[in-house]
Formats: sequence, structure tokens, C-alpha cells
Amino acid sequence: MRGIKQIVEDQVFPIEWKVFDVRGKHELPGLEYDIYISSGGPGNPLSGDEAWDQRWCTLMDSLWAHNKNPEAQKKYVFLICHSFQMIVNHWKLAEITKRKSTAFGIFPMHKTEAGEDEAILVSLPEPFYAVDSRDWQVIQPDKKAMEDRGATLLCIEKDRPHVPFERATMGIRFSDEFVGFQFHPEADDFGMNLYFHRADKKKQVIEIHGEKKYFEMLSYLKDKNKIQRTQSTILPGFLQLAMMKLRNFTF
Repeated sequence: MRGIKQIVEDQVFPIEWKVFDVRGKHELPGLEYDIYISSGGPGNPLSGDEAWDQRWCTLMDSLWAHNKNPEAQKKYVFLICHSFQMIVNHWKLAEITKRKSTAFGIFPMHKTEAGEDEAILVSLPEPFYAVDSRDWQVIQPDKKAMEDRGATLLCIEKDRPHVPFERATMGIRFSDEFVGFQFHPEADDFGMNLYFHRADKKKQVIEIHGEKKYFEMLSYLKDKNKIQRTQSTILPGFLQLAMMKLRNFTF
């Protein structure tokens, strides 16, 4: 949340914004806002049996339906990690399974052909690096369901030829207004440095990836072309494009 708030506050265009405690207090906005950012977890994205997540899905469906009206001013939606998994499950666009082990750290993300042309990814290198923190994974996108909704796959996780696991779907452009990622584009080097120096997180990374990989990830925090570049590109780019469209700027 700190990272999301900082990015919103740093925009050139002035933004009036409000945080809704969707889980804790069951707070949800109506359709009166222009832009919606839905944060990460933790939690099971398949549960769907609590009042808050049912209402959240209803909100997403309402925003989608609103955007189908050609006369309506569009609503822009950015989905992060758990929220991304929830909408993929709700719209039945792919399979979601529990990972064999928790993903935590800084890893390369590989753009698809569509991702190479995606406006908010185009300035990032191939691969680009992002913070991954999840117990679940979106895999095996349903081609027909994706096509029916007009969704395109933007990026996938790193190739791991030494293990027999499918590469996870890490980003989807659902429409001109809806986009989501399974990693954390809002994460910055300051926050991740605190995480990496927590005893439990250090132990977790070393146990899964080894000590060499742990120190390699620490070095990524000093590299401006790793998560610093991702953090300053994806969510800020989404906000800037959304605000330009809302103000009827031409490209």
C-alpha cells in the first residue's frame, strides 16, 4: 500500500484519491471514480465465499459493463497479484493452482509478442525484473475464453527448464481499460530491502533458491534497470495513459 500511495502522489496530474479497506471493513467504492487500483493479497484467490470478495467481483463486473456502453466515460482498472488472480478465476480465463513452494524475490519476467507492443511495458527491457510474492499461480490460459473477452497475454514468468512446471501467466491486458499483473509492479527498492533483511524472508529465499541467489537479489536492489525501472514504469504509465484519455488528450 505504501508503494501504491507513493506512486499516486508522485503523478504530475493532481489526483484526488481514497483508500477502501475492502477486506477488513468491507468498504467498496461505487462507479463514481475514474480509476481503480486493486491491491495484492495474501489469501486464497479461489475462496469466493466471503462477503467482501463477492462484492468485489460484482464491482469488477459493473465496471466492465459500464465500459461496454460506447457513450460512457471509461473507467480504468489496474489489478495487482491477488486481485489479478481473483479476476482471472472469476472470469474463468485460466487455471489457478497452489504453488509447490512460495514465490518470493526478484525475478525476470518475459514479454510475449503482444507484451512487446504494450504501451506500459514497451520501454522495459526483455526480460524485465519484478517482485514476485505469491503462494498461488495463474497457468494454462484458456485461449477461447481469452479471445471471447478480448484479452491478451502480456508476460510470463522465467523459464525453468530444470523443473517440470509450466510457466505462470504474469500479465494480461483484459481490455483497453483493464490490465493486471501477477507480480508487484508497485514494489520499490526501499521496501524490498526491508523485506530481504527480515530473518524469515532471508531464510525463505535461501532455503528455496540458495544463498548465492539471495545475494544476487540484494544486488538487484542497487541496479536502476531492475525493480526500480519496473516500479517507475508500469503503474505510473497506466495512470498517465488513463488520465490522458480521461482528459481527451490525443496521441
